[in-house]
Amino acid sequence: MSTVADLVQWGLRGASPRSGRALALRLGAVLAFLALWSLASGLVVLLKLFNPIFLAGPWLVLGKLLQLGLNGELWGHVAATLGRVAVGVTTGALLALALGLLAGQLRPVRNLVEPIVEVLRPIPPLAMLPLFIVWVGIGETSKIAFITYATFFPVFLTTVHAVQRVDPLLLRAARSLGARRGRLFLRVVLPAALPEILTGIRLGVALGFFVIVISEFIGAEQGLGYLINDGRNFFLVPQMLGAAIVLGLLGYAGNALVMLLGRRWLRWERPSAS
Repeated sequence: MSTVADLVQWGLRGASPRSGRALALRLGAVLAFLALWSLASGLVVLLKLFNPIFLAGPWLVLGKLLQLGLNGELWGHVAATLGRVAVGVTTGALLALALGLLAGQLRPVRNLVEPIVEVLRPIPPLAMLPLFIVWVGIGETSKIAFITYATFFPVFLTTVHAVQRVDPLLLRAARSLGARRGRLFLRVVLPAALPEILTGIRLGVALGFFVIVISEFIGAEQGLGYLINDGRNFFLVPQMLGAAIVLGLLGYAGNALVMLLGRRWLRWERPSAS
């Protein structure tokens, strides 16, 4: 039986779209994009607007991906990119969470860390890549450090903001019930801040896939960025587009994974309908 509070929340949010309808809308959007892409590449060929090699059709890109997948070349590049992103994003997120939770709770830590973060944050990650190569070499360490650097800032900022925005009424209520600092943090502050923290992690995952391409352009022998750069060198447009699409799909999957974990961890946010 739904409570009055549940009905009020349902009225404010509105009826959620059915999963089948949402899936149909998403598939329709993808098909419409492919149709427009096919139409554009076909018009280039028919009207001779420019050299068709500059805009390969989706069938050519799909054929190239199938070729790379069947001969096994694609999976090595995917594994290399996923490994670098997984290690870099995890390292950056853990560092940002540890420092962000402390800075959000303790003003001295925040006053010490925030000026440094605000100075470094506007510097584009691309400007730091040559420094990472100089400091730690051109191997895997520089690529992972580069992803860690890019991931750190959005997770840190959202974590500090989330901790600072915890409702003071919740804190006073927990203290009045005898909760001490450790229990207060684990049972009140962390759950209340978790939705915004997960948003920061989603941003960090997206940035990780964004910057991995740049790092794999330099000194890499495997990875989707290397595949794109190799296609540029030899003017293999289907290979470039195919690697970019696979990178986008991996980023989409990473975002979906964080959202899935969020739904599992934030079940308390959704009142029971029974």
